[in-house]
Amino acid sequence: MATPSPLETIWTELRATARFLGHVPRLLPAAAWSPAKLLEERARNHADVLGIAHLDRRFTWSEVDAQVSRYARALQRSGVGAGDVVALLMDNRPEFLFVVTALSRLRAIGALINTNILGPGLVHAITIAKPKKVVFGSEHEEKIVEVQGELSLGRDDLLVQQEPEAPEHRSAFPSFDALVAAEPETAPTVEGTPRADEKFCYIYTSGTTGLPKAAIITNQRFMAAGALFGASILALAPGEVSYVALPLYHSSAMFAGWGAALSSGGAIALRKKFSASQFLDDVRRYDAHAFVYIGELCRYLLNQPERPDDRDHHLRVATGNGLRPDIWERFQKRFGIPLIREFYGATEGNAPIVNLVGTPGMVGRLRSGQVLLRCDPETGEAIRDPSGRCTRVGPGETGLLVAKITRMATYDGYVDAQATQKKVLADVFAGGDRYFNSGDLLTLHDHGWLSFADRVGDTFRWKGENVSTNEVAEILNGAPGVLESNVYGVEVPGTEGRAGMASLNCDERFSLAEFAAYVKANLPVYQRPYFVRLQRDMRITGTFKHQKVDYRQEGYDPHRVRDPLYLLDGDAYVALDEETHRRLLSGELRLR
Repeated sequence: MATPSPLETIWTELRATARFLGHVPRLLPAAAWSPAKLLEERARNHADVLGIAHLDRRFTWSEVDAQVSRYARALQRSGVGAGDVVALLMDNRPEFLFVVTALSRLRAIGALINTNILGPGLVHAITIAKPKKVVFGSEHEEKIVEVQGELSLGRDDLLVQQEPEAPEHRSAFPSFDALVAAEPETAPTVEGTPRADEKFCYIYTSGTTGLPKAAIITNQRFMAAGALFGASILALAPGEVSYVALPLYHSSAMFAGWGAALSSGGAIALRKKFSASQFLDDVRRYDAHAFVYIGELCRYLLNQPERPDDRDHHLRVATGNGLRPDIWERFQKRFGIPLIREFYGATEGNAPIVNLVGTPGMVGRLRSGQVLLRCDPETGEAIRDPSGRCTRVGPGETGLLVAKITRMATYDGYVDAQATQKKVLADVFAGGDRYFNSGDLLTLHDHGWLSFADRVGDTFRWKGENVSTNEVAEILNGAPGVLESNVYGVEVPGTEGRAGMASLNCDERFSLAEFAAYVKANLPVYQRPYFVRLQRDMRITGTFKHQKVDYRQEGYDPHRVRDPLYLLDGDAYVALDEETHRRLLSGELRLR
């Protein structure tokens, strides 16, 4: 694909900025706007325009507004008021959006719980939010039953909502459906007006390291993100459909999906869970013009058998993060998607970056207030000069992304104040300045372009060199028969640093001998994976991010790993059995 000229890039960015400017008055600290107020505007200006689609159900904006009022009244009647928190555990469906927006109407707060967690993790996620109520879908009732005794909530505080497509069942908990059905479709009376700095919801980190943290999403943060996606990135017109198969408890779906719809009048089409085989059928069913991706979703689509109708759709733009350079152009060409707008940004951060022109492999260009600092890639510790100040990296170098905290580029942090403070870097260039520490390593290219390198901690040292797990994975994904790879470093007794290990998801074309030859031809010695784990399904988070922590802990121990394990012995991979493992631990066998 032709790379846009610097002038074309600047012109595209200026037009996107102009589209965003109309939303700025709603985002100012003194503005009395909220997601619920945006919905009122949608219902007033686009009453009969499609707002939400799910399976065979369709809701216009006026119908969405009416449903949200009923839900708000039901919540209010159950005792929820301004400032109260309600935990929400539900799969993707319109009711999820009705609940979270109804809470906004009451000036209350939704804690959006990851539907994949259970047991102690679920107790933790609910407890740290300190909710007054929990609203959960009937599809997750068993999880709630298991942890009910560990929650400081009574039975009447746990409200179940029936999954519309599932057979009705008798529940041990109060029916939220019955509460909603008893209410009229008129807005409830609420004291006061919303504020920009008021909390809208909590969105949890993915939990790839440690227990999830609840990030604070204010009205301003949600509406700014929604305007960025709705007006600048997807440029949705009222009624245009954006297809979202990512979980609504995650920021990509909430910001680029629901936020974009509320800010633009475009519709959001939901799927309960992503399906690679059903993706194009859904896109055609909803006549979608845009879709939101994350992580390896595009790779899963590319791994599907080619079909004659792969380009039979009306998609004009896709947005998301984590589309790796090794498949970007192949994916775009095969499915005929005119524009892919990759973005970078942390849920709680203040450093959004967008690749508006679709340059493959780039997340966007460095913006004002954003800096790449020299750091230790393993620890993420910023390197300071003799005066105690940090230094910037230059083109061609990789550094830690930080962004200056200002009144407009806010950092709202987490519910946990200690966790909030850990993400702030002070005295970076001058005494008293404060920067948000993204914890991510990015590479700076000419004209301010940036590409994602790795997360701090995922990079490791081996044979005196820094190894980027992301870089190695992109190369391994090109090996014959490899569908996807997850690369991480593992400790080996008697060695310095960590040796590379790769978990591979492969098809019938995969050959260990061919893979060994590919590794030798394409990777320098220090980047080669010494250990290989073959899997049929890769372990991922609920938002399609690769799990690394568990894999690192399991390592190459055949007592803990049931998958086939192999060790690079010279030019070939050999089976790693219990005896080989014992010899590695004892030092009898050393890596070459």
